[in-house]
Amino acid sequence: MTTKLERLIDQGTGRLPADIVLKGGRFFDLVTGELVESDIAIGSDRIVGTCGTYEGETEIVISGKIVVPGFIDTHLHIESSLVTPHEFDRCVLPYGVTTAICDPHEIANVLGTEGIQFFLDSSLETIMDIRVQLSSCVPATHLETSGADLPIDKLLPFRDHPKVIGLAEFMNFPGVIHKDPVCMEKLEAFQGSHIDGHAPLLRGINLNGYLAAGIRTEHECTTAAEALEKISKGMHILVREGSVSKDLKALMPIITERLSPYLALCTDDRNPLDIAEQGHLDYMIRTAIASGVDPLAIYRAASISAARAFGLMDRGLIAPGWRADLAVIDSLERCKAEIVFSAGRRVSDELFATRKPVAPVGLDSVKARPVNAAHFGVPVTEDETPVIGVTPGKIITEFRRHRLPAKGNQTGIDLENDIIKVAVIERHGKNGNHANGFVQGFGLKKGAIASTVGHDSHNICVVGVSEDDMACAANRLGEIKGGFVVVEDGKVTGEIALPVAGLMSLEPYEKVRDTLDHLRKAAYALGATLEEPFLQLAFLPLPVIPHLKISDRGMVDVDRFVLIG
Repeated sequence: MTTKLERLIDQGTGRLPADIVLKGGRFFDLVTGELVESDIAIGSDRIVGTCGTYEGETEIVISGKIVVPGFIDTHLHIESSLVTPHEFDRCVLPYGVTTAICDPHEIANVLGTEGIQFFLDSSLETIMDIRVQLSSCVPATHLETSGADLPIDKLLPFRDHPKVIGLAEFMNFPGVIHKDPVCMEKLEAFQGSHIDGHAPLLRGINLNGYLAAGIRTEHECTTAAEALEKISKGMHILVREGSVSKDLKALMPIITERLSPYLALCTDDRNPLDIAEQGHLDYMIRTAIASGVDPLAIYRAASISAARAFGLMDRGLIAPGWRADLAVIDSLERCKAEIVFSAGRRVSDELFATRKPVAPVGLDSVKARPVNAAHFGVPVTEDETPVIGVTPGKIITEFRRHRLPAKGNQTGIDLENDIIKVAVIERHGKNGNHANGFVQGFGLKKGAIASTVGHDSHNICVVGVSEDDMACAANRLGEIKGGFVVVEDGKVTGEIALPVAGLMSLEPYEKVRDTLDHLRKAAYALGATLEEPFLQLAFLPLPVIPHLKISDRGMVDVDRFVLIG
């Protein structure tokens, strides 16, 4: 009886017909940079033949088309797509993204091990190869009330799961540098495995200490100079272009043929509306080439360089013996995927229908207490008031101070200078904490916007001009079990329910996409000027990097305007 391996060898030598043969096209050789005219023969889950003529049980003519290796998104939070892993699979795979390396950091901060298990169970059923990094920072900071705590003993049972690569982005870089005991336990346990980095603005000798812990990748570079220093110190740079964090333009100078072995692409956080309007990694490739980047450099970063950075040694090239993750595209410049193969299977609605469903989790995770307008008051002080400054296209906010008008014994907003109220409300049912502050840069002239997506602990975050509307929006989130809400004059003008841990919808991605379009218009009707007001809102609770300090305990302390949870 012929074994699977023997059959693959016979197909490669032409003694047996291949399962599938792509005929009449060319493939992009990411070693030489050449476009090679050739059949591509597929047997089972891998490529068995190139640079020759093959017969196949199924033959697909792709004359005039180019075949490239499937793309690898090297760092993302699927939760930020607002859909479950199954729907993310169906949404993104047709764009040629055949591998996604995710950190379930968001759901882990809400549900802990239950959230990680949900992602691992889902990854075993998706057509796309979803790989999981174990969330390293739950909770992300001691300044905030998270829904869960994941010390090392809760992570270790997942370490040997077949879909686990290693330890996810290690955000507490001061804790690494100052050898915080909790950080050290996790780093020690994953020595020899992949450890993902997260160290925005970290440079010089402190960067050396961070890297000495065995951390090898970085997706937080926002300038070419920062990226070049980190590359020179052995880091693999993951160039990011998401719905909020847009670093591609700034990092284009480093996307060269010489540096491409040390680069990869990632989205971090990208929602279905942006995917529908622009694309996914294919959008990054098109944009880079249109700006003068060498196609060989960007396609390498999208596949082979990414695969090697994360130890996925079976994919990223079109060559015999390599995993048959392929995208048939119209041209290198346009990068429009017309046919996609994942592990030798042609992607189709029929293929998606073969997946087994995974039961959703965290359907009752929003436990915030009801609020009213009085909860949003900020007493008058004689000093200037701290204000969060939003920078469009960045998740890093600024620490600002303004003298705001008084409204009786309360501090008022300043619409002329685009300063409105912001509040964070603990929603995990632990302490009911509530804190208020001010934010500049949203553009709102009326109403309120609220969300249960609030990085990293995912409490309720609400911004608004009217305290009554802020209360209405926050309370509505409890009624719909989490999501986004827009309120104007006491009426809900737009909402999306995200009942899976208050982060993800149970609806198909097409419905989420259409609802997000309506939500965006409702936010713009309030005067919102940000391109992505909801995801920008989700990042407001993050610590302010320019005012970050390192305590004697090696933990992150920071001047805050919103004292969270």
